[in-house]
Amino acid sequence: MQKIARIGVAVTTALATAVLCTPSVSAAANGGYGRARGGDHAVFVQTDNPDGNQVVAYRRAANGRLTQARTYDTHGLGGVLAGSVADHLASQGSLTYDPRHALLYAVNAGSDTVSVFSVDGDRLALRQVVRSGGRFPVSIAVHDDDVYVLNALNGGSIQGYTVDHGRLRKETGRNRRLGLDPNATPQFTNTPGQVGFTGDGSQLVVTTKANGSSLLVFNLNRSGAPSDSPVTTNLPGAVPFAFVPNGRHGVFLAEAGTNAVATFTIHRDGTASQEAFAATGQSATCWIVATRDLLYASNAGSSTLSGFRASDRGRRLTLLGNTPTDPGTVDASVTPDGRYLYAQTGVNGIVDEFSVNRDGSLTRLGSRTVPGSVGGEGIVAL
Repeated sequence: MQKIARIGVAVTTALATAVLCTPSVSAAANGGYGRARGGDHAVFVQTDNPDGNQVVAYRRAANGRLTQARTYDTHGLGGVLAGSVADHLASQGSLTYDPRHALLYAVNAGSDTVSVFSVDGDRLALRQVVRSGGRFPVSIAVHDDDVYVLNALNGGSIQGYTVDHGRLRKETGRNRRLGLDPNATPQFTNTPGQVGFTGDGSQLVVTTKANGSSLLVFNLNRSGAPSDSPVTTNLPGAVPFAFVPNGRHGVFLAEAGTNAVATFTIHRDGTASQEAFAATGQSATCWIVATRDLLYASNAGSSTLSGFRASDRGRRLTLLGNTPTDPGTVDASVTPDGRYLYAQTGVNGIVDEFSVNRDGSLTRLGSRTVPGSVGGEGIVAL
């Protein structure tokens, strides 16, 4: 217990101080992409292991409990940002599900690649491994046939792809450099945190965390290509980390600097304006997940999940309370029906299982240790 306590203090101290806080691979497992039906009653967890990245598949029972099914090699390496403790990628969206094409995308930060799996229930088949278009990929976003990868090092960059018959096709005209300070330290708070689309797919949003403490917005043309440069909205001291869409033109944002959740409207010109703000009262608030009118923010330093209810189209945020997790709460995912939430905890590589109650409170069901996933990030619940 003393060892766990010391590690927990290390997580809190490290985060609070810093933010003050290849070739294609055939798909044989399910007969190929044409027979993939999509994910169902499954949870996929990425290990981000530097010795060999893997995706661990779990079957999800009707009561929400998980049973390990299989482990799949990504044919790439995980990566570790300098200064990171609970989350080696310090990002959201490193493992992303594409329901339109029944594909799962995984970053291989240590190899500068992205792995593409077809999904059939809780089974995966590796379709492709592609270059990420930059250094140290950490986040992937998908909307219809467009996919964007966020690369964290060398000042950051985004690279766009289109989906073609179950494979990613790199679009040479969709690479943009972010122009962040490549020498800012520590790495884990001075690299970009997430790339994602607005709800209508017309804009691409990137968080810079402490390296500028800004939201970068690229307007997309009809073909899906980004503007030459982003519109920057500076948020001094906020350290914007991760977000989820709010309607067609807004986001719910987790801010590590203020330890809060905020609602922003993304305007047509790319500027962003704050509509609501609510503090978690916790430490290192970095990740966020949504289901219906409920939001859950992960607090790595406090090892808790903060629940919120959003009303009036996100203009009002009401804190529902905080739920303890295993040490180092990082990424989380909610099932499509909103009944179950699964939270990664990076200090010991554990996934905590929760049921989501009608009042928004969480009831703990149990936990699963994910092999080789200490510091890992990336989880998808289906």
